[in-house]
Amino acid sequence: MELSKLTALELGAAIHRGDVSIPQAAQAALDAIGAQGGALNCYLTVTGEQTLARAEQLQKGLKHARSPLYGVPMAWKDNICTKGVRTTCASRILGDFAPPYDATAVERLEAAGALSLGKLNMDEFAMGSTSETSCFGPVRNPWDLTRSPGGSSGGAAAAVAAGLGWYAVGSDTGGSIRQPAAYCGVTGIKPTYGTVSRYGLIAYASSLDQMGPLGRDAADCAAVLDLLQGRDRRDATSLDGDYGGLLSSLTGDVRGLSVGVPMECFGEGLDGEVRRAVLAAAEVLKGRGARVAELSFPVLKYAVPAYYIIASAEASSNLSRYDGVKYGWRAQDYDDLTDLYTKTRTQGFGLEAKRRILLGTFVLSSGYYDAYYKKALQVKAAIKAAFDRAFHQCDLLLTPVAPTTAPKLGENLGDPLNMYLSDIYTVSVNLAGLPGLSMPCGFDSKGMPIGAQLIGPHFGEGKLLNAAHAFQMDTDYHRQTPEGGERA
Repeated sequence: MELSKLTALELGAAIHRGDVSIPQAAQAALDAIGAQGGALNCYLTVTGEQTLARAEQLQKGLKHARSPLYGVPMAWKDNICTKGVRTTCASRILGDFAPPYDATAVERLEAAGALSLGKLNMDEFAMGSTSETSCFGPVRNPWDLTRSPGGSSGGAAAAVAAGLGWYAVGSDTGGSIRQPAAYCGVTGIKPTYGTVSRYGLIAYASSLDQMGPLGRDAADCAAVLDLLQGRDRRDATSLDGDYGGLLSSLTGDVRGLSVGVPMECFGEGLDGEVRRAVLAAAEVLKGRGARVAELSFPVLKYAVPAYYIIASAEASSNLSRYDGVKYGWRAQDYDDLTDLYTKTRTQGFGLEAKRRILLGTFVLSSGYYDAYYKKALQVKAAIKAAFDRAFHQCDLLLTPVAPTTAPKLGENLGDPLNMYLSDIYTVSVNLAGLPGLSMPCGFDSKGMPIGAQLIGPHFGEGKLLNAAHAFQMDTDYHRQTPEGGERA
């Protein structure tokens, strides 16, 4: 049995049957990381001995396991707090910071028998769309090592695609789960804002950040999300809801489901191969009984500027805590407190983090608040209202995830505006607090994966995952691997 070809649920079933032990699965993953992890640079911390010790412990409790993912090796994006395990946000300023507590998401998955392999590389403080702003060097796409895996959860997407872990948990502020999932040919979902606790997620933009899973297929993501979702008293923005049952509700029956296709997402700037693949995905859903109709969504053109104003404003506030005093990296040879702050932040933050801090401070400053930040909030409200109107006409929306497939490393890093525009189809979902899912829907002429995005109404995760599951029942894009093989 070639374990790396299995989905997380398939491996979980094999573990429960006794076909493979949890320590065997853990060792296979660690061996794969040792063989390929250096080339991809997707792991920042590998908890080898700790992982193997927990694997032995989990194996002893297997007969009491209830989760279908019990004992399945996985990994965490490095902005999610893990007690005693280095958590850097891929930034020099956090250095060797080891949190004294676990994030709620970590607590919940570990209680269900999750087996962590370590922490995954990312854009610094989740600021970027290519996973190149990490102070530890860029992540590489397993389909083509000269290309970006997307960002900011690029390490998570690359690891899952390459078989260096069966699923991962990342964060999504403006597309940071969905875009790398699309570039790497895996499935990723950003849930409704407030359905997954943000306690222990190191903040970039608090009103937009949300954790979610990346897996091989929709079923894997549903199983992880079943464990992650739920109200948390430690997160005031978390929501009460009727959670659970996402995996058990995957029937693949989409008869009568209404899917809207916003034509503004298929115009100028979209690569032709991406357009054809996403529209072909609509035909697959139609073939399974869904109704597909075009609709207009003109307000989307304002999403990118509104998003970057709001996100940068919140980032400038959230990142003010990194001053070299309480924790993290501290500059040497300073004259006084002000000099300590200045040198620590100058030397500790990378270029992209500095750019967004400065932009955010500017739009919040006296004289510019009304001109920029207040208007961006008005646009955010208009986008939310437009989605509400759209979901009176249809059940789900179908769009591209990104205008192109994965760019070459360095191609967008020196052109921030071009990098920001790569988020054009994803940021509106975060502004409205909606769930969005990326699923593999094809390959371009260079063999790079293409992703399609499904967007749902608030608490619409069940419809999203079932539609993606239906699509994956009739296609095999999610089963293709970077080595040119096919998953079992």
